[in-house]
Amino acid sequence: MKEFELKYGCNPNQKPARIYMKDGSDLPIEVLNGRPGYINFLDAFNSWQLVKEIKEATGMPAATSFKHVSPTSAAVGIPMSDALKRACFVDDIEGLDDSPIATAYARARGTDRMSSFGDWIALSDPCDVTTAKLIKREVSDGIIAPGYDPEALAILKTKKKGNYNIVQMDPNYIPAPIETKQVFGITFEQGRNNCKTDASSLTNVVTKKKDLPDEAKRDLMIALITLKYTQSNSVCFVQDGQAIGVGAGQQSRIHCTRLAGNKADIWHLRQSDKVLGLPFKEEVRRPERDNAIDIYISDDYEDLLKDGEWEKLFTKKPEPFTKEEKAEYLSKISGVSVGSDAFFPFSDNIERARKSGATYVAQPGGSIRDDLVIEACDKFGMTMVFTGQRLFHH
Repeated sequence: MKEFELKYGCNPNQKPARIYMKDGSDLPIEVLNGRPGYINFLDAFNSWQLVKEIKEATGMPAATSFKHVSPTSAAVGIPMSDALKRACFVDDIEGLDDSPIATAYARARGTDRMSSFGDWIALSDPCDVTTAKLIKREVSDGIIAPGYDPEALAILKTKKKGNYNIVQMDPNYIPAPIETKQVFGITFEQGRNNCKTDASSLTNVVTKKKDLPDEAKRDLMIALITLKYTQSNSVCFVQDGQAIGVGAGQQSRIHCTRLAGNKADIWHLRQSDKVLGLPFKEEVRRPERDNAIDIYISDDYEDLLKDGEWEKLFTKKPEPFTKEEKAEYLSKISGVSVGSDAFFPFSDNIERARKSGATYVAQPGGSIRDDLVIEACDKFGMTMVFTGQRLFHH
C-alpha cells in the first residue's frame, strides 16, 4: 500500500488528507479493519515506538494507552495482585495471569481510566485472545500491534459495529534518519530522536544515596521512554512496571510534577480498601464507576454523596474518604520512580514528588540550580540520576 486516504485531517474542515511514504515506498502498515483517521495514526505511530522501545529496554511485553498524541500510561506485563486487578476492573478476566501482554494492557488501561476512555492501544507483542477480550469491552478507537491471533482478530472486528480500527505494524520497519514536518508552509528538518534508553543511561548517580535496585532501574527506563513520546513539558511517575501518573504538555515543570503526582495519588487511593469497597449497584457500568470514584476521591465528594445523588449509584451511602484519611494512606507510599523530560529548575519539584512516594529520580541535569535539587534529594534520602539526555517531544 503506497498511501492511505483519510477522511480528513485534525479537524473535519482539513481536507484532503492522507498518509504516504515520501520516497514512494510501501507503508509499513496494514489496515486490517476500520478506517483510522489522522489523529489515530499520530497516536498509532507514536505509541508503537514507545512500546517497542520499552520492550527493547526491559525485555518484557509492553502496552500503552494513548489519547491525543500522549500516553495516559504505559506498562509491562508484571503479574497483578488481586487488589490491583479490582482497581483496574479486570478481576473477572479469565486467563489474565497467563498472558503478559494482556496484563501489560490491563495495567496501562487501568491506570487513568478517565483519560483512557476512547484510547488508542499499542502492543509490543501480537494480540492474543485474552487481550482481545479485555479490549472488546472497553471504549477504544483502535489498536496497533505487530500481529494478531486469528481468534483475537475476529473478536476485535466485532467492536464498534464492525468498524473498530485495527492496524498491523511491520516490526522490522526502520524509518529514515532524517525527518521533516511543515508548519505554516515552512518545512522543518531534523535528525530522528534515536537516543537509546537502557540501564547504561542510569549510571551517573549524583546523590549521596546510591541505592538503585533493578526494579527501580526498570521503572526509570519506563518513565524516560514514556516521556520520549509525551507532549512536553512532561514528568512521569512509575511504580511496579507501570506509569501511574503522566503530567503532559504543561508550560511550567512544577505544574507537570503536580499533575503527574496528583494522578499517582489518585491511582494509589483507588487501591485503598475504602474505594475498593464502594457498594456500587450491579447495573452501574464501568465508565460511571470510573467517574464516581474520581469524584469520591476528590475534594468534591459531597456532590456524589448528597441525598438524591448517591442513591443512583450505590446500594447504601458510602462514608466520606476524609482529607486526613487520604493523607494518612498516601504517607505510607514509597518506592516510586520519577522521570522528567528536561532538568528540574527548582527543588520544589523534588519536594512535590516526595509527597507522592518518590524514592528514585532520573532527569537530564544541567540546571544552574542542580546543587539545590541534589540537596533536596539528599534531604529526603532519595536517589537521583543525571542522564544527560533531554527528551522534548513536539
